[in-house]
Amino acid sequence: MTSPVFSPFTLPCGITLSNRLAKAAMEENMADTGQIPSAALLRLYRGWANGGTGLLITGNVMVDGRAMTGPGGVVLNKDSDIAPFRTWAQAAKQNDTRVLMQLNHPGRQVYAAMGGDVLSPSDVAMDLGKYSHLFSKPRAMTQSDIEQLIQRFADTAVKAEQAGFDGVQIHAAHGYLISQFLSPLTNKRDDQYGGSIENRMRLLIEVINAVRAQVSPSFAVGVKINSADFQRGGFDAKDARQVVLAMNELAVDLVELSGGSYESPAMQGNTADGQTLQREAYFLDFAKEIAQVATMPVMTTGGVRRLAVAEDVLAQGIDIVGMGTALAMNPSLPNDWKKDSTLSAHDPVVRWKDKTMSALATMAVIKRQLQRMSKGKRPKPNASPILSLVKDRIRIKRLTKRYQRYLSTLEK
Repeated sequence: MTSPVFSPFTLPCGITLSNRLAKAAMEENMADTGQIPSAALLRLYRGWANGGTGLLITGNVMVDGRAMTGPGGVVLNKDSDIAPFRTWAQAAKQNDTRVLMQLNHPGRQVYAAMGGDVLSPSDVAMDLGKYSHLFSKPRAMTQSDIEQLIQRFADTAVKAEQAGFDGVQIHAAHGYLISQFLSPLTNKRDDQYGGSIENRMRLLIEVINAVRAQVSPSFAVGVKINSADFQRGGFDAKDARQVVLAMNELAVDLVELSGGSYESPAMQGNTADGQTLQREAYFLDFAKEIAQVATMPVMTTGGVRRLAVAEDVLAQGIDIVGMGTALAMNPSLPNDWKKDSTLSAHDPVVRWKDKTMSALATMAVIKRQLQRMSKGKRPKPNASPILSLVKDRIRIKRLTKRYQRYLSTLEK
């Protein structure tokens, strides 16, 4: 009997996915000079498309080149040359695969070494203890900043559609800018964007409406939100429910539930507030509750490595199973599951005493696998966390110098 995981699924906009598995966004940091998709990035996505995953969601594409999550990130704005993005979409859509471009603005989660324009709803700096200095203090956004930001999301979505992507995903999770507006820990505003959850979600609603107004009805518009920030006093499951109820009134095609931020990396299974997550499918309990009130399809991501767990996610009323790390460890996992349903992807999460260094090392191990895959090599599951972290720091230093040259051209 074929697993329900391999049954097709149609999104409200009419796009049909070949199965219920999605590659969730992971930060690749693989842009070419000028922050455009590189040949390495194309090879990476071709591998995932041929590996049997029904939906690919790209690593975050930045809507403003002056604000980046990492120096090797891709930027797409209204003035970008569409050609390299068209080839990226073509690579990702092989094997009847669908692809959404994730759109993002980092807000205050910008490394100080990079420079640029560090924005947030309020001027609340990152709190990572002895590592806080690694991030710039943000400035509170003006009404003009907010209006420009909304327009940037819409402009990038239009370009994504022109390039041949099947849709976009608006990133409102993981402590990035829209997530900062949603959280009372980072949003201390006293205007229409602050205070109640209705006000804190206003920016997200306006971005969704602006994007939907500019793209065709058959183009998917997805949203990624936290089920919770997993920080005391932060955005919580009750807030997430309110946001989903509001999105029910909009033309949203898929809501992905994740959790955490740089300060509380729940997406890696670690929380700052002491809440215990499941060993696999971290956010399933939250997603089950949300799925009961959501009228749009629901996807949850976090820690799925086995087919039995993916099947359990679907059995709980979730529509799409998101996987990130598992597909970095084995890009052909969906195809392999068809041959051997007991296969499990390697778990590379680093569990050192220092939680911040553990999160950085885990990300470095994952990125090292993506780089191997982009060169046509197989992932190396037992990669050394220390060596991966050192290599990643050297690479980021080199990319930061290149990014600063790019930044200087924007500021002229």
